Amino acid sequence: MKQNIGMVGIGLMGHGIAQNVAKHGYPLTVLEHAGNQPLDQLKAAGVKTAVSAKALAAASDVIILCVTGTPQVEAVLMGEGGVLEGIRPGTVVIDCSTAVPSSTERVAKAVAEAGGRFLDTPMTRTPKEAAEGRLNLLVGGDEALFAECRPILACFAENITHAGPVGAGHRMKLLHNYVSLGFVALLSEAAACAQRSGVAPEVFIDVLAKGGGGGVALERLKPYLASRDPSGLRFYMANAQKDLGYYNAMAGDVGAAQAIAQAVLGTFDRAVEKGGAQALVPELVSLLAE
Repeated sequence: MKQNIGMVGIGLMGHGIAQNVAKHGYPLTVLEHAGNQPLDQLKAAGVKTAVSAKALAAASDVIILCVTGTPQVEAVLMGEGGVLEGIRPGTVVIDCSTAVPSSTERVAKAVAEAGGRFLDTPMTRTPKEAAEGRLNLLVGGDEALFAECRPILACFAENITHAGPVGAGHRMKLLHNYVSLGFVALLSEAAACAQRSGVAPEVFIDVLAKGGGGGVALERLKPYLASRDPSGLRFYMANAQKDLGYYNAMAGDVGAAQAIAQAVLGTFDRAVEKGGAQALVPELVSLLAE
């Protein structure tokens, strides 16, 4: 018998996760929410819906969260009508969101006190890989619980890394996103300078790709540099700003150097002010070139 799965957060990433969980034969119920992507395809595959997180929890053996960040995680779990009001003994909460690690530790404690178990499993890659079942997951939590949940995680992930105890997954995710977005910010600023200096985009791309500027960040920016197509990195500017804010909070908590991180965050702060929260990250190139 496969566990009953409940899921909160059917957005750009969550929709792909839900598709793959259902495809692998797990009974799935998702929370109805205005921020969801259209549910027609999921419903056609037999996925059910619930109108409250409490009701969702009462019907689930495993609950997957894929929400925006720390405030949403805390509200879904611990708010009025939330998961912890309906959670059953032994239920596993798998948090695929990006969150502040200090909050993650508090949330995990609250889940345990309510009789549940907790893994933080933030993801990397894009909605394309989510739909393909090829995400990367960074897992924090008890090693035995991780092994127990691995078959579920493997429904939607290609690479799964146990990063350490509770909170370690979110710490590693913030490190990853800081480095990834830092590369993107640096390349975007250089590309804006190239544009203002009259360097042709194809020359800029070709030279960097053959030298020290090559890599994933350049590949994701390449469609925008070449033809103003932002689809190579479908990540909202506001989410980048949030993740960099979380990274700076984490760095501050442990007393780590963060001068560069603060500058990168400042770049995205200004980009959100100029281009709006829903601009996609590749558009940073044009915003910096103005």
